[in-house]
Amino acid sequence: MTPLSVLDLSPVVSGAAPAQALRNSIDLARLADRLGYTRYWLAEHHNMPAIASSAPEIMIGQIAAQTSGIRVGSGGIMLPNHAPLMVAERFKVLEALYPDRIDLGLGRAPGTDQVTSYALRRRQGISEADDFLDRFQELMLLETRAFPDGHPYHKIQAMPAGVPLPPIWLLGSSDYSAQLAAQIGAGFSFAAHFSDLDPAIPMQLYRSRFKPSERMREPYAILALAVICADTDAQADRLASAADLHFVRRAKGEYLPLASPEEADAYDYSPLDRERIVHNRKRLVVGGPQVVRDRLQALIDATDADEVMITTMVHDHGARRRSYELLAQMFDLPQRG
Repeated sequence: MTPLSVLDLSPVVSGAAPAQALRNSIDLARLADRLGYTRYWLAEHHNMPAIASSAPEIMIGQIAAQTSGIRVGSGGIMLPNHAPLMVAERFKVLEALYPDRIDLGLGRAPGTDQVTSYALRRRQGISEADDFLDRFQELMLLETRAFPDGHPYHKIQAMPAGVPLPPIWLLGSSDYSAQLAAQIGAGFSFAAHFSDLDPAIPMQLYRSRFKPSERMREPYAILALAVICADTDAQADRLASAADLHFVRRAKGEYLPLASPEEADAYDYSPLDRERIVHNRKRLVVGGPQVVRDRLQALIDATDADEVMITTMVHDHGARRRSYELLAQMFDLPQRG
């Protein structure tokens, strides 16, 4: 069966403190570890009231300490926000503490709005140009200590010494990201949970153009999907009403914690709002076990995905746990205890 993994944004919900979202993430990670999920990745977003995941490297350490077999990583570290040396050292520390269990997923976007991005980067010398490749190259040169003699970074050693960087993955939502991952010989994770692009296009492009690297000899593509599964189709649809309202509000520039189904029921939707919901539902996989199983298998077949990474944004944490339990059952994941 296709391996399943978790992408966690640590959703902040109405009526609960944002700190609870982080505790929920640790609880869900423990469950995913027991259920046999392959990876547990933490996102990086800033200044978003519905997302508490702003420091994935801290949460990676917390979750790795409280799990035993699941790989834990970033989905991803937004490289434009960070000095490559800091990324190298933080992830070497994590790799040293939890050998062969850490993943370093890298993103090209800042994961926030323009003003917040400026606040994150203002001491770095901001450029309007896309400098991801420059930063990635610097990260790799620090790892291999391959800066030439005379270069000011030639004597810098990312600590702790003797510890390799974890496996590197490039995250993206476009065909450009797929080509870039193929070019640098990294793993690729396509963000189908928020992209309008047919996921088969970038996934197949990545495979066809992949160039082996010292870190990865064969292509490996993860398909990231938004899934809400419940015991019945009706229950899943009701849970998804919170995601519907969240999308409508974001389209209007309203950034609020994730609403409950009751709040979604009471919202006065305009005809345009309902059109937006129909559009967004095309990117969501919502339903009972049979509906979800059929839709996921069709997407796996179409994209030839090596792995599926699931993100589930619902108001009730118990319902989120149940969704992952049902997915583990339908994909017959090998439980760890």
